[in-house]
Amino acid sequence: MPEALRKDPRAPLRILFEGEEIPAFPGQSVAAALLAAGIRQFRTTPVSGAPRGPYCMMGACHDCLVVADGMPNVQACMTEVRQGMKIARQQGARDAAPDAAPGRGPAR
Repeated sequence: MPEALRKDPRAPLRILFEGEEIPAFPGQSVAAALLAAGIRQFRTTPVSGAPRGPYCMMGACHDCLVVADGMPNVQACMTEVRQGMKIARQQGARDAAPDAAPGRGPAR
């Protein structure tokens, strides 16, 4: 565990990244937790499959897209960690299910 995480007084949470348990803290973004754990590649590009990771850390660039709890296209830099979250690398372009989007009912 990185030194900075050992010194943090908040009670740690546990998230899973592709089956591996990663420590995180309340209020921390998914991107910050993954970066602190040494994970740099969050997705691959649709055309070439090139690796991508967080760039702007403010939601503008979309290079930090991950699959979070089964939902694709989640911006890791803008999403707060939750206990037990399951995160995976996003491979290429993904379509979000219309009925899975917040505030939307089933597709008709």
